[in-house]
Amino acid sequence: MNNVTINAREKINDAIEAALINEDINQFRDEFLKIHPYDQSEFFEAQTEEVRYLIYSYLSPEEMADVIEHVEREIQSDFIVEMNPTYAAQVLANMATDDAVDLLNDLDKNKVASYLTIMPEDEADEIKDLLHYEEKTAGSIMTTEFVVVNTHMTVKEAMRHLRKAAPDAETIYYIYVVNDDQQLIGVISLRDLIIAEGDLTIDEVVNRQIVSVSVSDDQEDIARMMRDYDLLALPVVDFQNHLLGIITVDDIMDVMDEEASDDYSKLAGVDVDDVDQNPITAAKKRLPWLIILLILGLFTASIIARFEETLEQVALLAIFIPLIAGMAGNTGTQSLAVAVRGIATGEFQKHGIVKTIMRESITGMITGITCGLAIWLIIFIWQGTMFLGFLVGLSIAITLFVATISGALVPLLMNRLNIDPAVASGPFITTINDIISITIYFGMATMFMQFLL
Repeated sequence: MNNVTINAREKINDAIEAALINEDINQFRDEFLKIHPYDQSEFFEAQTEEVRYLIYSYLSPEEMADVIEHVEREIQSDFIVEMNPTYAAQVLANMATDDAVDLLNDLDKNKVASYLTIMPEDEADEIKDLLHYEEKTAGSIMTTEFVVVNTHMTVKEAMRHLRKAAPDAETIYYIYVVNDDQQLIGVISLRDLIIAEGDLTIDEVVNRQIVSVSVSDDQEDIARMMRDYDLLALPVVDFQNHLLGIITVDDIMDVMDEEASDDYSKLAGVDVDDVDQNPITAAKKRLPWLIILLILGLFTASIIARFEETLEQVALLAIFIPLIAGMAGNTGTQSLAVAVRGIATGEFQKHGIVKTIMRESITGMITGITCGLAIWLIIFIWQGTMFLGFLVGLSIAITLFVATISGALVPLLMNRLNIDPAVASGPFITTINDIISITIYFGMATMFMQFLL
């Protein structure tokens, strides 16, 4: 494919639009197929439904498959369902198997069955084999399009086999080696295969130090493994070490993007992918979190109400409520972010939970004492009262210490209970720390009331 600059691409896009307006199929194909599939997908997504119908009629299913594979994952299914069913089935058949499976998982089961019925039998069987695996596991994201050779082959025979299999393989940088029982024995890089003597057997040149994953392994664990081992592809095996498929680095990049969006959604307490949703749908997704936080907020208000007598006697205490609650929420969210990232990257498993809690405790103590002393001095200069500054400063010191520990403990506890730690979202931990901080502040104010009057 020809390389094009940004300005050249803009000119090509103008030419493509002109061809569509004039309904000139030859000009459209000449210009459209010049650009990279990603740029094709960007152009395609920007079109109206009427124009997209025209594009479907101008492109073959194989060409359209390249476009759809580069469309944003969340909206691929929207375009498939608007195509003619026969055309859509052919597009799916020409997509990489793992990409087709991901797309079909977003569709209604009746539509899936319809597409699989229309699709060529071989492609349909490959997709069916992957559809039954649980989502977000190795089986659900692997592809069956890879190159495999037998230990008995010579290097020369393996090269001939590679030339035949390469056009249909997702990657050829790794060639996997199996025995007669289709069990994974090792791997040969393309470079090693090229430089090996042609008469040697594969068994003599294979690298047996192979890293593999089980078909049921979680996709987040697989992403970490590929990062740690710097692999472009990772073989997937069953419990008897039979080679079932491979996971390529482009699939893992999609996983990392998906997991990051998912974790951010939970941390924010909102679906970050709801930008294009209508207001009613978006509100339905956000309301459950907001209702929970509303109830917790009422609980915070009830705590303040219980200390009404304290507030009546020293009304000045009220002006520091937002300060203490805000500081607790901020430090809790910081600790939470560190904990969630540590769990996601596996760092806590390396360093140990006890060490992590100790580190956060000391951090909370240092930040608490520092902020407490600072606010004590500020209030003394501002209000001219030593004990009020001492009370607020001590409350902040204790609050930051407790909030830091809770921000780390909550996600760790959830992780131990096999609950996604990102569920301990920012709004949730902030509200919990509001309750803790207000209780500490007014509890201490009530205890030392005689020194405030």
